[in-house]
Amino acid sequence: MKKVLLDTNVLLDVFAKREPFYNDAAQIWSLAEKGKLNASISAISFNNVYYIIRKAKGSDVADFSLRCLRDEFNVVDLTSRILNQAMDSEIGDFEDAIQYFSAVHSDADFLITRNPEHFPRKDITVMTPDEFLAV
Repeated sequence: MKKVLLDTNVLLDVFAKREPFYNDAAQIWSLAEKGKLNASISAISFNNVYYIIRKAKGSDVADFSLRCLRDEFNVVDLTSRILNQAMDSEIGDFEDAIQYFSAVHSDADFLITRNPEHFPRKDITVMTPDEFLAV
């Protein structure tokens, strides 16, 4: 079974039904729900999703979104090791660095994101949702 870590932007594509990205993100989510993927998310995705969804759709929808994340995905704990690696890395965006090292520490085969150019390619395969679905 493929082991993946989903970047926050993929989760937000589902919750906010962001076009033209929604269908691919929803297909990946569905594969995870059906047990066809071992899907994880970084612990920081919770605060990112809550903040963005609350502003866009309100607190009730944001609360519901958090419960969906908790119930559907494995959560990669944010450890001091991940934080230190992210801070010491050459990855330009701190949030992306945390996502990357969360994927590495969870032994994911793939990091699925809409911004693959933001991530190094040395320890993990980085793909967009549509690239992943084509494999």
